[in-house]
Amino acid sequence: MTTLQSVPALGTHPATGSLPSRAETRDRLSKATYDLLVIGGGILGISTAWHAAQSGLRVALVDAGDFAGATSSASSKLLHGGLRYLQTGAVKLVAENHFERRAVSRQVAPHLANPLTFYLPVYKGGPHGAAKLGAGVFAYSALSAFGDGVGHLLSPAKAAQDVPELRTDNLKAVAVYGDDQMNDARMALMTVRAAVDAGATVLNHAEVTGLRFTRGRVTGAELKDRTSGDEFGVTARLVLNATGPWVDHLRRMEDPNAAPSIRLSKGAHLVLKRTSPWKAALATPIDKYRITFALPWEDMLLLGTTDEEYEGDPGQVEVTEKDTAQILDEAAFSIRDQQLSRDLITYAFAGLRVLPGGPGDTSKAKRETVVTEGRGGMLSVAGGKWTTFRHIGRTVMKKLEQLPGHPLGEDYESVSTLPKRLPLPGIANPNAVAHRLLVDGPAPGPRMAADTAKHLATHYGSLSFDIARMANDNPDLARRIHPDAPEIWAQVAYARDHEWAETADDVLRRRTTLTIRGLATDEIRAGVETMLKA
Repeated sequence: MTTLQSVPALGTHPATGSLPSRAETRDRLSKATYDLLVIGGGILGISTAWHAAQSGLRVALVDAGDFAGATSSASSKLLHGGLRYLQTGAVKLVAENHFERRAVSRQVAPHLANPLTFYLPVYKGGPHGAAKLGAGVFAYSALSAFGDGVGHLLSPAKAAQDVPELRTDNLKAVAVYGDDQMNDARMALMTVRAAVDAGATVLNHAEVTGLRFTRGRVTGAELKDRTSGDEFGVTARLVLNATGPWVDHLRRMEDPNAAPSIRLSKGAHLVLKRTSPWKAALATPIDKYRITFALPWEDMLLLGTTDEEYEGDPGQVEVTEKDTAQILDEAAFSIRDQQLSRDLITYAFAGLRVLPGGPGDTSKAKRETVVTEGRGGMLSVAGGKWTTFRHIGRTVMKKLEQLPGHPLGEDYESVSTLPKRLPLPGIANPNAVAHRLLVDGPAPGPRMAADTAKHLATHYGSLSFDIARMANDNPDLARRIHPDAPEIWAQVAYARDHEWAETADDVLRRRTTLTIRGLATDEIRAGVETMLKA
């Protein structure tokens, strides 16, 4: 077990090229007048800030918590076309989703996304027949231009070889298709880095306490730094409310009488230790509309998700006993009992989907982006899907460009002229990066472990070499944080100096995988906090 004595005492001085201090950032935010202030550091706000900064606008981005600290790090971790949308005839939507998925996984962030084969089991008495699902996965792969192979049917025996825990009783056939997977928190952080590289100024853990008005127009925000208590303000020509589940809360700051614009749906997930290797994911139909996923992810198994209306405080969303029972019961349709033991659960998390306001079952509601303009000129945007995060950023920018009176001015590049597939920082072939990390280790010292090299390569891409250099310069930083996880202490120092980590949860939950593995012990948490204060 890792103890406090194993926490590195070195690595206390920020590395060259590290981030400005929070005080410096607050000073910069309070003294400048920005073209665009984005409130909300989920992927929607991050993507908009990235595209706005690329356009040459002076952009500020703030969030009351951490970047991707809520819904954006509580997804099913998929970049996917949306197989279930074919049922509703949304062929164009699926094709558009596939286009974005392929762009992200192949050209924008191949170091952060990986292809994943899906098995869709067809059981006797199930909601869909083999012929229907076989035709469905063929059409799905056709809309992806067969870039992930041809959707087809597989025998139960062959599927069970790849997924030993697959329940084969009454299993008639298995439909096969391809999509992609990611670590959503890492993808979001790399997009923040891209926005900053393009010129944006960002600050997490900065809560909006009020809005600034000039002649009835929203022209900025008052903020409080949650880490220091310092209060400051930001002035901007245009304010974008991208606070996700809190979007109506901020709209009421602009107009106390603002009518609700959204509703919320809770999606809960469980993370379990795997009892055997999984070479494919399972997507099991529960009824005509819903699918439950079992996804090999981060050496674990991710199960979910639920979909039910949520009316409580967004900050208090959690996984209940009812959620846990539902996820395990639905997983049991296609997974053997030994893999579903509660003793294997290492972590549970829930996020809130933002849906257009209105009646009806949340599971059937469209995952579309809602854009509204308030009486004070603040633009509010919410909803959408992770897969299309770049498209949403471009769409919001087009909306901003078309606003009456051109509040952003006209002296900037239109989003339509920007590069269509600008890569995220660290872009590289992860297999090549992992190989280099293993080959180029320090001559006198021990070489990097293979699982650590693979982990770094698939979470940082070529930026892994910066972390490796820190570990080479300080052997203490080369040690594992926990013996059962691939992460090393250099990642904590790197998160502090280059990735805006302020709290132990920032590091353990979103910049590493210690929490989801169930390994964020009190001792490790204390060690991380010590390093963050250094």
